[in-house]
Amino acid sequence: MFSRIRRSIGRFFNKSRKINHEPINKVSLIVIIIVDLFILFNVFVGLDDVSRWPMSPQIAYPCQYSWQEYRNSSISDKDYNRINEVLSVTNEPWQQSYLDAAEGQLGSVSNICLQYEQVEEAVDSPANRDIAQAINNVQAEINSFKDKNSTIRQQYDSTLLEEIAGQPREQSINNVEAAQARAEIEQNDRAIAQRETTLATLKTDLLNTAESQSYLAFLNNDSQFAEVDSGYSRASFWYPSIQLLFQALFLLPLIFLASTIHQFAQRKGYGYVSLISWHLLVIFLIPLIWKVFEFLQIGFLFEWIADVIEVLFGGLQFLWNYVQILLIPIIGFGIIKFLQKVVFNTRIQAANRVQKMRCVSCAKKIRKYDVYCPHCSYPQYQECPSCHNLTYKHLPHCKHCGENQLLDL
Repeated sequence: MFSRIRRSIGRFFNKSRKINHEPINKVSLIVIIIVDLFILFNVFVGLDDVSRWPMSPQIAYPCQYSWQEYRNSSISDKDYNRINEVLSVTNEPWQQSYLDAAEGQLGSVSNICLQYEQVEEAVDSPANRDIAQAINNVQAEINSFKDKNSTIRQQYDSTLLEEIAGQPREQSINNVEAAQARAEIEQNDRAIAQRETTLATLKTDLLNTAESQSYLAFLNNDSQFAEVDSGYSRASFWYPSIQLLFQALFLLPLIFLASTIHQFAQRKGYGYVSLISWHLLVIFLIPLIWKVFEFLQIGFLFEWIADVIEVLFGGLQFLWNYVQILLIPIIGFGIIKFLQKVVFNTRIQAANRVQKMRCVSCAKKIRKYDVYCPHCSYPQYQECPSCHNLTYKHLPHCKHCGENQLLDL
């Protein structure tokens, strides 16, 4: 097994730095590496661009986050806070901006979210802004009175201590006497109470406007919210898989083309074309493997397993790490077995190459009775343990006596 792995690694590096089994010079190798890096960079840029074609859940359902945040809020004044947030942002045509963000992408923005943004934009009316400005002004006055009271209380406490200690008034470091301080605090408290009443009235007026009532009714519409939330969850579930599909569609034609050219160049003995196409094949395979592993971390299968674990074991999220540690090697082992048994099966490759009179190792054209490949020096025959005649390597039966061969697979 380890010898087979070593031979595979050796063949990989030989293909990457040799032309017709002759090593290329170091300068040429450096040039090839630079070209590889340039192509790899552009491949990843292309993958990033193609991954943006399918519309993301955040663009398809732009209202889900703020809607979810409102419904999950448990504070008593959440209606006013939500209206105030809408009025505090810059007045922008959000609905048009969402449509612009979706332009050129596959998919469409949720109609409910477009309605949501339309109702939300209506809240930002001149009348509502005037009320909001009045609320801010009253709140500023309340804060000012509270600051004055805080300062007076500090001086009042100090003055009271001076009077208890019998210190003369002219030696006091404070501007007010204790009685005067107490009177000013009481006067400010009455002013604060009046303004808080005004503030409560203004908040009620703001919430009772037609635009605010329409928006709040939309926020509390259970059926529409459930539809948006369900659509967002479904889109989030499938989005990584759709991205991987588009990225694979981008890479697979390049991989097929590079593989076809490489096999053709090998058959014809075009060393330079074979070397370049081999590098291109490796460069195109690296991002595909990268994206597959990335998908395994965030794809729908693993997300589903994580949800099942959360339901079954509650807060024991560390169990998900155990599952990944165990599952990834199992999946990797399965892929290796598939490649070894199906894609790179030595018996299947050798049978096809013998039929086409090619080397069972490098697949280059040879004569029928060549014992060693003139291109890679690989022996084409082995001794049959039954009749002791030479028969083809890696084939299951002897061509002379038909006995099974002991094959190292």
